[in-house]
Amino acid sequence: MGMLRIDGGEKSGSGTILRLSVALAAILNEELHIYNIRKRRSPSGLRPQHLEAVLTAAKLCNAEVKGAELGAEELWFKPNEITGGELEAEIGTAGSIPMLLLTILPLCAYAKRDVYLNVSKGGTDVRNAPTINYLQYVLLPTLGKMGLEASLKVHAFGYYPIGMGDISLSVQPCRRLKPLKAKEFGKLQEVRGLSVCTFLKEKKVAERQARATKEHLEVHGYRAEVDVLYDTSNPLQKGSSLILWAKTDRDVILGGDAIGELRKTSEVVGHEAAENLLKELRAKSTVDVHLADMLIPYLGLAEGESIYLTRSMTEHLDTNIWLTEKILGVKFGIERVGNLYRIRRG
Repeated sequence: MGMLRIDGGEKSGSGTILRLSVALAAILNEELHIYNIRKRRSPSGLRPQHLEAVLTAAKLCNAEVKGAELGAEELWFKPNEITGGELEAEIGTAGSIPMLLLTILPLCAYAKRDVYLNVSKGGTDVRNAPTINYLQYVLLPTLGKMGLEASLKVHAFGYYPIGMGDISLSVQPCRRLKPLKAKEFGKLQEVRGLSVCTFLKEKKVAERQARATKEHLEVHGYRAEVDVLYDTSNPLQKGSSLILWAKTDRDVILGGDAIGELRKTSEVVGHEAAENLLKELRAKSTVDVHLADMLIPYLGLAEGESIYLTRSMTEHLDTNIWLTEKILGVKFGIERVGNLYRIRRG
């Protein structure tokens, strides 16, 4: 058995190369040597969330790991059988919990038994990452269509700079992923959303976010039902987020989210989430720009032809296609169709 050697400084040079390399190496049961980890990011090397993602993946498949420490730009990962079971992970900063979940979810599909993972002391809703509710309402339902049944429970929301978020993930392995067929947008059926704020009820933050997003969507001809959650799960860290998702009669799910930050008004958060979703609705994509890159490893592993339409060839999408082709030996086709890109595998 050969060793996978991956240069983490190629393409985006970001954490996505580390996450995807570890996941696919574990599924193939092949030893991995990855170097130049996050070379194009500042600071480079392993941050707490990347380190914990690697260590959690290692627990899932009883891997031997060398070089996994904070700041490391090189590591060796030697997996064994993906066992599953009950696991704990702790990030210890506001590092993204969803990004850790993106690392280990593909492994869970191939586990011997159900996976129950608790992730604590991290960020559920932070910059440069999907919100936890994006995974809940967009990614996981889409993976369900491919045969991977997973559910999430948020025990505490966590925001920058303290974090302290806490979630549980439950996954039923499927061993065989079904292809994804998302050839056309179809007809819009509903737009829904969830506006969350933690210990900001006196300022009506969740309500104001929801109102702003509904008003912005209505101006453009779309009606939305947005639930409001006044959360008290994390007394150490105030914060907010908003997720919107749209469903069509062709089983398409598109998402758009936004997070609250210091000196960013609730109205701006609502406007931002609405604009993110509107871009997808106008383009009539079948997979939004963020889901497009997240799905690539699953398409690479699924048997048969998968196809979807996305509005942009992002750096992460390009990187994930390159890496999945390199590791799995599969081939993706990319074709421009009007204002969209058709991504086909198989």
